[in-house]
Amino acid sequence: MIEIKSPAELQAMRAAGLVVARALAEVTAAAKPGVSTAELDEIAEQTIRDAGAVPSFKGYHGFPASICASVNEQIVHGIPAGSQVLAEGDLLSVDCGAILDDWHGDSAVTLAIGGVSAADEDLSTATRLSMEAGIKAAVAGARLSDISHAVETATLAAGRAHGREYGIVREYGGHGIGSSMHMDPFLPNYGKPGRGPKLRVGMAIAIEPMLTLGSEETVELEDGWTVVTADASRAAHWEHTVAITEDGPWVLTAPEGV
Repeated sequence: MIEIKSPAELQAMRAAGLVVARALAEVTAAAKPGVSTAELDEIAEQTIRDAGAVPSFKGYHGFPASICASVNEQIVHGIPAGSQVLAEGDLLSVDCGAILDDWHGDSAVTLAIGGVSAADEDLSTATRLSMEAGIKAAVAGARLSDISHAVETATLAAGRAHGREYGIVREYGGHGIGSSMHMDPFLPNYGKPGRGPKLRVGMAIAIEPMLTLGSEETVELEDGWTVVTADASRAAHWEHTVAITEDGPWVLTAPEGV
C-alpha cells in the first residue's frame, strides 16, 4: 500500500521539509576545509532540535548520527566522525532527515569543499539535473517508472554534454515517505517509462539519484553502513522529498521561498 496524504498532512510534511532545508543550509555554510564531518553533524542536529523536530536518521536501525556525510568515493550512509576532516578538493554528499509532528522530510545535497576538479563539478551538476528531471516527471496520472526514466534520460544527456559516461547506482534509490521515512514504493533511478503504480494526488516520494564518475558497482564497508564505489571513483547524491498534487510536483524540502 502506498500512503496517500491529505492536504493538511502534506502541509505538515512541508513543515518538516523546511526544517531539513534549514539544517542543510547551516551545514552547507559550515562545510569548509579543516571542518570535520562530526562538527557538521552537530550543527545539523542542533538546527533540527531547535526547530522542535527530531533527527530521523539518529538511531534508525542503529545509525549513530543525524546526517549521512559521504566523502569522495563514499556514495551514501557515510558516518560522521571527528577523524574525517574535510580537505580542499573533497566532494561531500550530505543526507539529512527530520521528523516534525510525526511527519518526515528527507533531502540531500552534494557540496564542493574549496576548489574541486571540473569532473567533480560536472558530476554534482549531472546528479542535480537528473533529480530535477525526476521531479518534473512526478505528476498525477503518470507511472512511477516515468520518474525513473526521466532521471536516467537526464543522466545520459548530461554525460553527452560533459563528454563522459556517468554510472547510475542501481542498488539504492528513492522511496515513498510520509508517516515513516522509508515506505513503498521503491524508486529506481533508471528504467523504462509507463510501468509501476500510477501516481496519485497525495503521494509523497523521495527522489534521489546517486551517480559516479566510474562504475555503478558498490561495496558496503565493514561499519555496516558506508557504501562506496567499487572502483574508488567519486560519487554524488542529490535528493528532495516531493508531493504529487493537482497542480504538479511540490518540493517539500525546498528552502523557504523556493
